[in-house]
Amino acid sequence: MSRKLENATNLYMEGIRDGHARQAVTKYTGIRYTQHSTGVRNGIEGFVEFFEPFIERCHDRDIRIVRSVVDGQYVFVQAYQNINKGEAYWVTTDLFDTDENDKIIEHWDVISAYVENSNVDKDQIAGPTEPNDLDKTTENKELVRTFLCDVMVLGQSDAASKYVDFQNIPVHSESTVDQPQKYVGCYDQVFKIIGQGNTIVAYSRVLYQGQEVARFDIFRVQDGKIVEMWVNQEPVPPKEEWVNGGKF
Repeated sequence: MSRKLENATNLYMEGIRDGHARQAVTKYTGIRYTQHSTGVRNGIEGFVEFFEPFIERCHDRDIRIVRSVVDGQYVFVQAYQNINKGEAYWVTTDLFDTDENDKIIEHWDVISAYVENSNVDKDQIAGPTEPNDLDKTTENKELVRTFLCDVMVLGQSDAASKYVDFQNIPVHSESTVDQPQKYVGCYDQVFKIIGQGNTIVAYSRVLYQGQEVARFDIFRVQDGKIVEMWVNQEPVPPKEEWVNGGKF
């Protein structure tokens, strides 16, 4: 495991799962910790202020990292959370920026409720978990970048078949999320694309049915096509509810 991924994982596991919020955020973050989870203030004290009460009221925290991607200075993790023995289930997707010492300096996230689905092609966390084809990272990132730009941002639906078979692709998402073809032309900004082998992650601002949405897409690429997707999205709250600079 890379040091960057180790630090991001330990912030989750030691800080939240094991309940050592202050020790973990102090140990694994750098000279700054800029926060984009809109309910959490920037810095060490913001993390502690948010998570210490969470730890106090949620005594049982089963947290597991399901997928991860490391690309240069960036780390992405997808996590499953079972809180208080089934009181709440969550899928969280987190993007971290790191400094020259591999410490975390910035964080973006999307959180949605998790409901187990017996159909493994639709369950939010089911499917392959380990990146492969590590020598194809650059070309797979470019494929996803072009797909997102031409199809999802510019709305060129006729070009979609070059990249993906919308009718047959397994899409792992919450049941309230529409099929990906419904979002063609609705991506307002693709904020970040990172990848590791055949696993490419995009974080985007989407405007859909009058709602601003923060969305992570995880793409599995095979033989020059997107063959599987995991989607995690949440509405962006009104600006007056933010305690930092916002989701992006």
